[in-house]
Amino acid sequence: MVKMVLPAFGKDCVTGLMPALCGVSDGSELPANFGSSSQRVLLVLDGLGWNQVQNRPDLLPTISSMQGASITTVAPTTTAVALTSITTGLTPGEHGIVGYRMMVDDQILNTLRWRTDERGDVRRSIPPEMVQPYKPFLDHNLPFVTKGEFCTTGFTTAHLRNGRLKGYRTSAVLVHNVASLLASGEEAVYCYYDGVDKVAHEYGLAAEYEAELRFVDRLVDDLLEAAPAGTTLLVTADHGHVDCGSNIEDIHPAVAQNVVAMSGEARFRWLHTSPDDVDKVAEAAKEWHGHHAWVFRKDEMIKQKWFGHHVSDDAASRMGDVALLPFEPTGFADPADTGPYNLIGRHGSLTEDEVLVPCVTASV
Repeated sequence: MVKMVLPAFGKDCVTGLMPALCGVSDGSELPANFGSSSQRVLLVLDGLGWNQVQNRPDLLPTISSMQGASITTVAPTTTAVALTSITTGLTPGEHGIVGYRMMVDDQILNTLRWRTDERGDVRRSIPPEMVQPYKPFLDHNLPFVTKGEFCTTGFTTAHLRNGRLKGYRTSAVLVHNVASLLASGEEAVYCYYDGVDKVAHEYGLAAEYEAELRFVDRLVDDLLEAAPAGTTLLVTADHGHVDCGSNIEDIHPAVAQNVVAMSGEARFRWLHTSPDDVDKVAEAAKEWHGHHAWVFRKDEMIKQKWFGHHVSDDAASRMGDVALLPFEPTGFADPADTGPYNLIGRHGSLTEDEVLVPCVTASV
């Protein structure tokens, strides 16, 4: 049986990164920190899991030589949830972004696109600052470096609205923007790069992925070279990846017959049902899918503190009633959960490959 890894809230978890960046102690015990550096940069490499780094040190000489170890991301192990936890320092149960797709006002909201199937763009009818009401960056007005096209999105409003955008369209400009912010005297900079995740989704952990790892390691090296003396760079990620190939399966009819809606994503598939059918759906799911997936009811997960020590009523209402989390390299289909291409690399579940992320530093 594959080992399940739960988030280590309050200890080695991504929720401790923003307090460290802002110089505010929250009691977290990160394996690498900024120390007494006069300038600090937090770089989030979307999709770069710790196990993927450990297994390919020859492709990542700079990152592999940095000091630190692994920490856990949050549950589900997906971008919208984890990035919000990184920028707010809060658990999913607190900030309320609980999935790539989640139930809000009886609609399934795609949190990255801030759209629903029924109504398209819903930034006005489902305001991001109402769904996620806490100010990112611990109420510090930090500069952040991310893709320019993300500037006006609903998800940016939800998880980055309290900062100052310095947008980029190429990686060279990413490095330039970080260096210019540091040269202007900024003490702390947040930076995000999504290339590893995009390549892993489209190609899996194959040759294209390895080419991207070589590139991103040079990117980190370029950032260190461009940073002024006294700067510490901390590299982390929001989740890792599992190469699922073409393995995607339908929910068994014996389970689906009592399911009224699905949310989440393929490797953390939320099943929504009526209160009277929760146990029935859970038992059927264990019977038909338990040989390669963990099956849990929402109340069990909340009790076991998967989403933090406190789960707000709003956050709980956005979750399904039963969740399927594959521990084998597969995922569960939802006809409404589509994209421009078939995904090969996937994430969302609670295997080591998905939960463990780097927390490593280097100083110049």
